Parts: sequence; C-alpha cells; structure tokens
Amino acid sequence: MKLLVLDDATIRRLLPMRDCLPLMAHALADLGRGHVEQPLRLVMRPEGLPGLMAFMPAYRVGTPGAFGVKVVGVFHDNVAQGKDAHQGAVLLFSAETGEPRAIMNASAITAIRTAAVSGVATELLALPDAGDLAIVGSGVQAKSHLEAMACARRLRRVRVAARSLQSAQRFAAEMASLSPVPIEAMPSAEAAVAGADIVVTVTNSAEPVLRREWLKDGAHLNAVGASLPSRREVDTATMAAAWIFADRRDSLLSEAGDYILAAGEGAIGPESIRAELGEILLGQDPGRTAPDQITLFKSLGLAIEDLAAAQFLFERARGERAGTWVNL
Repeated sequence: MKLLVLDDATIRRLLPMRDCLPLMAHALADLGRGHVEQPLRLVMRPEGLPGLMAFMPAYRVGTPGAFGVKVVGVFHDNVAQGKDAHQGAVLLFSAETGEPRAIMNASAITAIRTAAVSGVATELLALPDAGDLAIVGSGVQAKSHLEAMACARRLRRVRVAARSLQSAQRFAAEMASLSPVPIEAMPSAEAAVAGADIVVTVTNSAEPVLRREWLKDGAHLNAVGASLPSRREVDTATMAAAWIFADRRDSLLSEAGDYILAAGEGAIGPESIRAELGEILLGQDPGRTAPDQITLFKSLGLAIEDLAAAQFLFERARGERAGTWVNL
C-alpha cells in the first residue's frame, strides 16, 4: 500500500487561496445537503499542560467518498518560539476499504482552509462594495486572511492592529508584497476598525478585543480566534447587535466562547443564530437582508473543511506527481 505524505510547502503550492474558496463553498453546501457525517470535535486538555489535543473526524458522501480525521494540537506558547500554534496531521482514508491514503501537514491546511471559509462568508455577507479591511491580530491566520479577503472583495484599504504597534508594523512590512494596497499599522484595535466594512479578528485573546461602539453599521465581521468556550474576542454588545452566522450551529452552541459567554449573560440565545453558511449557499436563507445590518460569521473550523482540502490535495498531488509516496 502506498501512502502520500505532503509537507507544508507542497500543500501551500498545491492549494492556493483562489482555489480553496470555491472548494470550501462546495464542502459547506454538502454539509447543508446532509452529505456529511461529522461528530463534534473531541478535545483533550490534560491538567498542567500548556496546550490541548483535538480529534476531528468526518465522512463525506461522494464518488469517491472518503473518511478523514485531523489530529491537531493547539499550543499558543509556540508563537514565542517562532512556531505555529497549531501542530498536527490530516489523515485521508478510502471509504471503500478503510485504507489510509495520505498524511498531510495540518498547520498548512488549517491556515488556508480557515481563511478560505471566512472568504466564503465575506462573499456571502459583506456589502457588495465593501473594501475597507481591518485585521486584529498579526499571526499565521492574519496572513492567510489578508489573502482570502483580497479574493472575496476588491480591497481599497487595509489596516492591522496587534498586541503592540511593533507587531503590527512587522506584519505590514512582511505582507507588503502580498497586499493589493498598502497596509497601515495601527496603535489599537479601535483605530483599526474605525469605519471598516470588513473586520477580521484572529487573536489568542481570552477577553474581547472588539467592541460594538467601534463598528460602523453595515460592517461584516469574521470572528476567528476564540475557539474554546472560555475565550472570546467579541463583546456581548456586538453579539447582541449582530446577525450571527455559523459554519455549523452545533459547533457554535457547544464551542464558541463568543456565543456561550454572551448567552450566559442573557443577551442572546439559539434563535440569534440566523443560518449556517451552507444554508445560504443552498438558497435556504438570504443571509444579509439590509445594508445597515452588522453580520458576524463565527468561525470554529470543521472536519469537513479539512477532509475537503485533503481530497483536493490528494488528487492534485497525484496528477502533478507531487509529494512523497511511501510504502506502508
């Protein structure tokens, strides 16, 4: 049996952002059609350790169908060591025989597909002429989200804020050649989001980095960074004011601190979740219905997104004879 192994560089070459947006839209639509079986992720958080390990399996109907699982560690202290906070592997299996077909770098897939899903949300929910982008955060996801937002809308302005002005300036310098317009480093999140019609939060913060009074009416927000029930990037007032959309309702209700903590204060409830992205893609929900609505996509990341990326990468690598094949 031959097993395909794909490293970070090969994945980034084979899965450009412009290809990943429609790939994720198709996967989310399949989820909406009921063509995906996907339990909630299992998370292990051993006491005393600086990180966690998550297990994310999925099955997708198709020709061929496939099983996939991402096993990923989240260790935020890695950033200080110059490493990605997400470390792990995505495994692809045959749905016909159960044989393993590929093992792929999870950090690269996570970075690309997470931003691509935010790109899909932005295509669906942001105002048609939205082009003033604010990014709060300056790590791996900030970089991939800049690329995804440039795919989703024609950007006129890009501002970034981080934990320090120096971090924001470093991001602006590193990403200058990849941005369609100059990147402005801002001293605060408030300064970055003032007047922005697309806002992306991609931080490791456990406390809100975004407040309702900073957002203009009609803005679209991709809230990406907080993926645990105890952490949030968005304040309660924003959650209460926004039209909330999910990649998957069950995941949002169970895992999203942005929602769970605001719900615990009595500000919102399950009825506040307007739709899943797949429902909008299938025409089952209109998404935004007025130009002054604040739309908020709460990203949790789904196993089907990793599986769809792995299926695409497997076929492209086979076609281009890329990657490393090993006997198993």
